[in-house]
Amino acid sequence: MDTNEIKQVLMEKLALDEVIVSGDGSHFQVIAVGALFDGLSRVKQQQTVYAPLMEYIADNRIHALSIKAYTPAQWQRDRKLQGL
Repeated sequence: MDTNEIKQVLMEKLALDEVIVSGDGSHFQVIAVGALFDGLSRVKQQQTVYAPLMEYIADNRIHALSIKAYTPAQWQRDRKLQGL
């Protein structure tokens, strides 16, 4: 499994504005941006991103997954704080 495959799955299954995936082998980091995260707890946000990837986690194509989920407003603010 590569970063583009993960990005494609997430973009197809979730109503996201943007997905950034990094990593290699079976360890990946995901930044997911979408209005669907508005009002959700951190746990619910992560569960939302995990859900479409569960089959790949179950068969070990993805061994470790780090998730950061943002609403579009949170992402804009965070990018400014990081100077991106």
